[in-house]
Amino acid sequence: MLIPREERKKIHQYLFQEGVVVAKKDFNQPKHEEIDTRNLFVIKALQSLTSKGFVKTQFSWQYYYYTLTDEGVEFLRTELNIPEGILPLTRLKTAPAERPRLGRGAAPRRGGESYRRRARD
Repeated sequence: MLIPREERKKIHQYLFQEGVVVAKKDFNQPKHEEIDTRNLFVIKALQSLTSKGFVKTQFSWQYYYYTLTDEGVEFLRTELNIPEGILPLTRLKTAPAERPRLGRGAAPRRGGESYRRRARD
């Protein structure tokens, strides 16, 4: 399918920025939810990248889930002229979230009384 160059560039920029794209399987949808282009263009452009091995596709519940591979990162970096230091959001390392520490031997409380105690009263 022929996709205008500007539309393809929007799709590739969004894919590189986020690292993932979700598209509803609706070929007649006039506009994609997140990218300012037709949903059909998004699906077909990413189908092309999938066939080249730059994107992994998962389909579930009438939605396509596209994930950028390592080869895809390199391909989009050369195509969009992006420097080496910039990575998609899914590739950035984030610090693990701090979990609250419980006191020694203390179990977390769940909802107060059990259903058995309420039934006896």
